[in-house]
Amino acid sequence: MVTYNSVMNEDEVFKALADKTRRMLLDRLCERGGLNLSELCAQLNMSRQAAMKHLGILEHANLILIKWSGREKLHFLNPAPIQETYGRWVNKFEQHRAQALDSLKQSFETKKEN
Repeated sequence: MVTYNSVMNEDEVFKALADKTRRMLLDRLCERGGLNLSELCAQLNMSRQAAMKHLGILEHANLILIKWSGREKLHFLNPAPIQETYGRWVNKFEQHRAQALDSLKQSFETKKEN
């Protein structure tokens, strides 16, 4: 059963993933975690303030984790919300498609035997 909080979190995950800049930030963190703001902004054509706004949305959706190392704020990917969303929305459709292909295969094999 889906609870109200998990639905709200899914809404935040979808909102965060809807923007290509935020997806690019997540891709960077997937490649190498523990990046600070300067390192994340290095390949983006935007101000630090704009990047911070995107990171705030990702943090609100729980898609990134923050660790302080002295005065440096390090960012890490948190794949759990993406996995949960995948399990709830994508995986069930893949299972149906796989079952349909298996049924089709069995149907062809049965016809082939006759």
